[in-house]
Amino acid sequence: MSALNQQETRKRKRLKKRYFVILLLVIFGTGFFVGKSYSARELPSTPDEPSSTQESVDKSEESSPQSEMPAEEELPKKEPIEEEKKPEKLVYLTFDDGPSKLTERFLDILQEQGVKATFFMQGNNLKKEHLQKSVNRAVQEGHYIGAHSMTHNYKTLYTKQQFVPEMVETLDLIHEITGTNPHLVRPPYGSAPGLKNEQVRKQLADAHIKVWDWTIDSKDWELAGNPSQILRNIKQGTTSDREIVLMHEKPQTLEALPGIIKFFKEHGYAFAVYDEAHHFVLNFQNDLEL
Repeated sequence: MSALNQQETRKRKRLKKRYFVILLLVIFGTGFFVGKSYSARELPSTPDEPSSTQESVDKSEESSPQSEMPAEEELPKKEPIEEEKKPEKLVYLTFDDGPSKLTERFLDILQEQGVKATFFMQGNNLKKEHLQKSVNRAVQEGHYIGAHSMTHNYKTLYTKQQFVPEMVETLDLIHEITGTNPHLVRPPYGSAPGLKNEQVRKQLADAHIKVWDWTIDSKDWELAGNPSQILRNIKQGTTSDREIVLMHEKPQTLEALPGIIKFFKEHGYAFAVYDEAHHFVLNFQNDLEL
């Protein structure tokens, strides 16, 4: 081969090598550019450019009412509501025949013990001006004053049928002294047999007068100087969850009173006073109108 031919052959080889290198560079460059573009589409959003999904989440959180609610520990705590519990056992202490020179002392003991009572007072005693101060004190301290007739005379009240007129007069007298308008009375000697006359009971109902007898008779009126027996009688007579105790303004009753109160407290009784708004029937005639 001539020298000229050898030079041409070497030139062609060098050109082939160059073309091969250029081709490799083109192929490599194209692959790198495509891979770069694909990777760019897969990159996550940067903080400066939030994705549309993240934006919708943020907006929903901002518009949610829950985001405006205070933290649980910041909510005010509600105190538990306690239901008012009515006492299961009630006792009504009642005192007849006042007012008397002992009324103030009865009121002193009741005040010391935090107890309210119901008094049934006689008209002839209510007329005594020096006793009217005690009547007003009883009302001011939360006791109830009812009527016990004017004369306390059995024949006049029942045989001569003056029960209704006497009770009306006594109630009016209580109103004049205290300003209250009581409607409750206690029949002297009890409504049986005193009020067996239906016509008399109808007169009472028409006058809107209520009648109360008792569930326990302390028999204090016949136990002068024997307060311990009064207490025993009351203890023996206590058999139900609602008791109405008959007592009188007597010295022996005054002496027994602290022990009587102690007994009922120890046995879980609450002391109640008559309430006209919550009247319940308690008469020996079982008359529902009284």
